[in-house]
Parts: sequence; C-alpha cells; structure tokens
Amino acid sequence: MVFPKNINKKKKHSTAKEIGGKKLFLMTLPFLIATFIFSYVPLFGWSFAFFDYKAGHKLLDTNFVGLKYFLVPFSNPILRDDIVRVLRNTLVMSFLGMATSILPMIFAIFLGEISSKRYRKAVQTLTTIPHFISWVLVYSVVWSLFSINDGLVNNVLLKFGLIETPIAFLGTSKNVWITQWAYGQWKNLGWNAILYISALTSIDTELYEAAEIDGAGRFSKMLYITVPGLLPTFFVLLMLSIGNLLNNGMEQYYIFQTAMNKEYIEVLDLYVYNQGIQGNNISYATAVGMTKSIISLILLFTANWFSKLVRGDSIF
Repeated sequence: MVFPKNINKKKKHSTAKEIGGKKLFLMTLPFLIATFIFSYVPLFGWSFAFFDYKAGHKLLDTNFVGLKYFLVPFSNPILRDDIVRVLRNTLVMSFLGMATSILPMIFAIFLGEISSKRYRKAVQTLTTIPHFISWVLVYSVVWSLFSINDGLVNNVLLKFGLIETPIAFLGTSKNVWITQWAYGQWKNLGWNAILYISALTSIDTELYEAAEIDGAGRFSKMLYITVPGLLPTFFVLLMLSIGNLLNNGMEQYYIFQTAMNKEYIEVLDLYVYNQGIQGNNISYATAVGMTKSIISLILLFTANWFSKLVRGDSIF
C-alpha cells in the first residue's frame, strides 16, 4: 500500500528531474543551434554538385546534370590520375598520424611523472600554445629558419663551410611527407595530450600505492597501471581517426604548397579548394567533397562496429 506522503515525495522528485532536464536542455540549446547553422545548413551547398554551376549565376538558372561530376573522373584520365595522386598523399599523411598517434599518450605519461607541479604546468602550457598559433605564423617561423637567402640554417651551414650553396628546404619535394608530419606534431602534440592528462586523474591512486608496497618501480607502475588505464581512451581516439582518414584539413598544406612540392603535398581537402576556388570548377569540387564526406561517414560507422565487435564497447 502506497501512502500519500510517499506519493508526494515521488511527485516532487519527478518534478525536480523534469526541471533539471529542462535546464540542461536550455544550456545545450545554443550549441545545438550553432551546430545546426554551421554544420547542417551548409549542406545545402551539396546541391551544386548536381548542376553545371558557375560562380555569379543563380543555381536554378544553371543546367541540371545529375551525377555527371561524380562520374567524370572515371571517364577523364587526367582527373583520374589527379584523384589517385591526392588520395595517395591523403592516405600517407593520415597513416603517418595514426602510426604515431601513441606519441601524445607517451608524452602525457611522462608529463604526469614530473614531480614538480610548477614545472609540469610550464611544460604543458608551452607545448599546448602552438596549437593556437595560425599556420601562417608557423610558416613565417619556418621561412626564417629554412629559406634560401635569409634562413638561419643555411647561413650557419655556409658560415662553417658545411655546404657550398644554400639548400632549398622549402622548395624541394624530398621528404615533404615527413616534414609536414613533423610540423603537425610540433603544433598539436601538447593539445592532443590533454585528453590523456585528464584520463590520468581517473586512474585509482590505490593501485599505485599497492604497487609500491609490492616493490614496483616507477617504470613498472607506468607499464602495468598507467598504460592499461589510458588504453581505452587511446582506442576511442584511434577509432575516431579512422573516420577522419580522408580529412587532413587544408590550411597547413595550402601554406606550404609550392610549384615544386605540389605533387606530394596536395591532399584531398586542398585539392577540393584548388579545383573549386582557384579552378572555378565548383560543381566538380563539391562532388569530390561530398563523396569524401560520405566515405568518411561510412568509415566512422565501420570503426564503431569494429570497436563493438573487438572491445565489446562502441564509440557512440
């Protein structure tokens, strides 16, 4: 038998939950609106892929061509070779990032082992700041170091007689994948380690205390406690990176792009920009970008299914 007092308590509890739910919804509403405006409204631009659109014309005044621009790479050998080339560059850069995705976790582990709190914060701050520096400023620093005429490295090498003529570090296509990966690591290593630093705080400190009692050293605790504690975060980020396999961004590669290294530095996002903005082939660029987004979505759901199959836990 339920008494009236208990009924009142249940009503008050359910009312409090409803009010709390409404507050949470109102707190997230601005972000939902921003996501809708900046992520979903622009999807209307996908309609350009189905028309023979030229800049300056109204969309409905142009000819509807259906899947023409989706199929044109299969009939045009030049465009087909371009797609193969940019896919090669995109996949190489993505796999380099995935192969070294463990570096932020290693960095976070060693950062957490620093006993001085002040020094640890200083290192974390100094390694995170580059993430907020624009690629234009990064290029200006790289130019001051490696340019032919005024670069510090060339001047030092010439002064000590190690080379006879300046080396075109920025103009060569040799090792361009490695150098671009290195610039990206310098810029984003500290930022990518933040999630692992946060995950470190969730590891039970009693495990470390018990390990010390058993005589475990610092590296043993790192290997048998810290690393297993961070692996779930690592695998989630690794699965998400599979979904972003074709998404390298274009800012870095656009800044460092030259006539000499374009063959190896032009990734898929930069190719879409070059075709759409510089080449005024907006319909074709939209078709390529649309195809890339659909493939990325398929890869993300595949990675989610694979994670659930192997680990028993899905990403979302």
